[in-house]
Amino acid sequence: MEAGVRQGIFRIKDMRTFRAIALEVFHYQAEENPVYREFLQGIGADPSKVSEPEQIPFLPVELFRTHRVLCEGMGPGVIFESSITTGMEPSRHYVSEPELYEESFTCGFTGFYGAPENYCILALLPSYLEREGSSLVYMMDRLIGMSGHPESGFYLDQLGELSRMLGRRNRDGHPTLLLGVSFALLDLAEQYPMELGDHIIVMETGGLKGRRREMIRSELHKLLCAAFGTRSIHSEYGMTELLSQAYSNGAGLFRCPPWMRVLIRDTNDPLTILNAGGATGGRLEGYEPGAAPGTSHIAGGINIIDLANLYSCSFLATGDLGVLYPDGSFEVRGRFDNADIRGCNLMV
Repeated sequence: MEAGVRQGIFRIKDMRTFRAIALEVFHYQAEENPVYREFLQGIGADPSKVSEPEQIPFLPVELFRTHRVLCEGMGPGVIFESSITTGMEPSRHYVSEPELYEESFTCGFTGFYGAPENYCILALLPSYLEREGSSLVYMMDRLIGMSGHPESGFYLDQLGELSRMLGRRNRDGHPTLLLGVSFALLDLAEQYPMELGDHIIVMETGGLKGRRREMIRSELHKLLCAAFGTRSIHSEYGMTELLSQAYSNGAGLFRCPPWMRVLIRDTNDPLTILNAGGATGGRLEGYEPGAAPGTSHIAGGINIIDLANLYSCSFLATGDLGVLYPDGSFEVRGRFDNADIRGCNLMV
């Protein structure tokens, strides 16, 4: 892979550049990633005939559970593992260059929220802190370090202490991010309800399975808004198999950084990408970040292009069901019936 492609991923500003880099990354991974190469052969796809990003086949994300998805000649600098329930095999993401992940989440966060050093960052992640290999804990640890605020940090079950910390941020008006797993945020809301100022962002990252009754995102947000007196709850959409995150500043409407895109596949034909009319031949188009989503949309399975996955696989078919709007924003509506509930990005 040419150094220019590696350096250009986080400098993408328009769809033309995204499309060009996506094709370069595809041809590199189709040749150098044994798992992806075998998958393409298995479905009869000829990489030499792929000349548009819409023609790129997407690797089922479940293969991260059973295979080492990594390009030849690349050793894992770090291995991220998904959370599991009894009897499940975790997904494992072999990340050759942790610096690539760090650049991705730093540029992504800064693009949506500004520099991390402007915030007091509080991470309420009990279920993640209790296991090894969490990509979310890795990300938050680095962002907390970048924040530089003396009271930034992780919380396991110290809800009283966290409540007092939020009280101090209420009084001093310092911009604050409280990111938490959903069940822990509900515990905080029930035990320590308080009015939070507009300078405090509450962000959920999913995660109710095994801890709470499953509920849809809108119900969760309604409960949290009532407890904290906030107008909206932000959300983070990420997973072990991705090195980039999408963010929502309310109502579960997610937006991607410029090097990440969502497409929608037919629920009955996983190799078919849909367009706005529901027909085949869906196309990646440019969009204006922050624009209204409009009325037309595409519904089906969520496929993701994450160019930060440079040395694993950038083209993934997830188990999530969702809706894509003309401006590129998307919602997560559920999961395929035979897919596991993903603890880090979705409440069904």
